[in-house]
Amino acid sequence: MNQRRSFLKSSVALASALSMPALARASVAAPHERSLRFYNTHTGETLRTMFWAEGQFIPEALQDINRLLRDHRSNTVAPIDPELLVLLNKVSAQFGSNNVIHVISGYRSPETNAKLAEASGGVAKHSLHLEGKAIDVRIPGHDLNDLRKAALAQHRGGVGYYPDSKFVHMDTGRVRHW
Repeated sequence: MNQRRSFLKSSVALASALSMPALARASVAAPHERSLRFYNTHTGETLRTMFWAEGQFIPEALQDINRLLRDHRSNTVAPIDPELLVLLNKVSAQFGSNNVIHVISGYRSPETNAKLAEASGGVAKHSLHLEGKAIDVRIPGHDLNDLRKAALAQHRGGVGYYPDSKFVHMDTGRVRHW
């Protein structure tokens, strides 16, 4: 980890030396690093984290992401599929490196999912949200249909388009769309 931190510090120092704007300096990342920025629309919490570096997921970052993507109704934290984070990273990168992903729903406890399924025909009884393999998101300032297209272009998992509710569902299940 010390080598990574050293490399990151030298990258930022190099960016400063080259007189890059502050926003560009903030997005400097070493090769093969992945990061995400989240805003939980229900709790108001934010998170900016590097979750992958030096060829592996960073456990502390995954724990922080699990906490932010918890079921806010029951305050239940569960593991989020790391492949979902990779998918989110690839999709959000198509809109630039500094986007904040607004999270509408991440993990759902069985109790929460059952209540939502009873109240709405649009909630699957065996939702992948129950397994930490699904997320409902939007990226402010970007067209929701463009987000849908970017997710579909990955050919990984399910993509649901909910323009009336202003979110796109992404999951790491089988490839499908609705």
